[in-house]
Amino acid sequence: MEKKKLYGEDLKAQLEASRRDKLYPFLMGEDTIRGVAVNGTRMVNEMRWNHELGLLETLVLGHGYLAAALISATLKGNDRIAIDVGCSGPIKGMSVEANAFGEVRGFLKQVPIPIDKPLESFDLRPFYGAGFLSVTKYLQDAKHPFTGKVMMAYGSLAKDLSHYYLKSEQLPSAFSLGIFFDGEGNVQGAGGLMLQALPGAPESLLARLEALVHDLPSMGQAVGAADFPEPWLAEAFPGLGPRILDRRGVEFMCHCNREKIGTMLAMLDPAELADMARNGPFPVEIRCHNCNTLYAFDRKDLAEIRAAAKK
Repeated sequence: MEKKKLYGEDLKAQLEASRRDKLYPFLMGEDTIRGVAVNGTRMVNEMRWNHELGLLETLVLGHGYLAAALISATLKGNDRIAIDVGCSGPIKGMSVEANAFGEVRGFLKQVPIPIDKPLESFDLRPFYGAGFLSVTKYLQDAKHPFTGKVMMAYGSLAKDLSHYYLKSEQLPSAFSLGIFFDGEGNVQGAGGLMLQALPGAPESLLARLEALVHDLPSMGQAVGAADFPEPWLAEAFPGLGPRILDRRGVEFMCHCNREKIGTMLAMLDPAELADMARNGPFPVEIRCHNCNTLYAFDRKDLAEIRAAAKK
């Protein structure tokens, strides 16, 4: 993977951005509510630059990255999760995955997203239309991945993920995903929040949390505050004693590389590979859809890959 641009004007700013981009798992409500907060400002900006996205595309895919990052806080070891959306609206869908190390990658199924007129709000319902949301867990100790799927009920990734967890995993959950743009369309903040009820959580507490989450300010603005996350959580959830358990990095990261792409080329049908090595067109260009990195192979490269494939 090649990052087209790093977030931050100099090394000091880049290190500061890396320090602030974090997942914060926490417990509250006498340990009956599990939560995760994320500051993913650097991640979403670097995602945008690599995929060369406009404002609407950044908003949609950025929500997907933030959601995958939040869920990744529940993983361990070599576990991975994938969120897939397929829909009838102009968005068409997205595919995003994250691992237990907080590394997130993924892509939109339609770029650019066609629009008839300039955006008047960040209501994405008209852009999703009807569709399905699925979450797949690739657990290290499981023989097969587990996939749950629900029909999208809200046209909002945050609300539909809450709907998924309730219907597919019987786990009352709430998500808040936010990206804050300045007047010029630049991402100034990107953040998210996930809350999940643990066994023993009283219904009265769940009702209270639902109201509190509904009234939260934009998470995209919240992550830019100097008091994020501890004082912010205490103020957002008064009397519930949020207690942060850990701090984990989160990053836009894809582990594609030239060698892996070359191995994929070597697995092509021998006749097809031979024709490609002879006739091109050169350079043969292959783009990773998860990070938009372009890999180019000239005639010599293809000849070497073909020779290695014969061994």
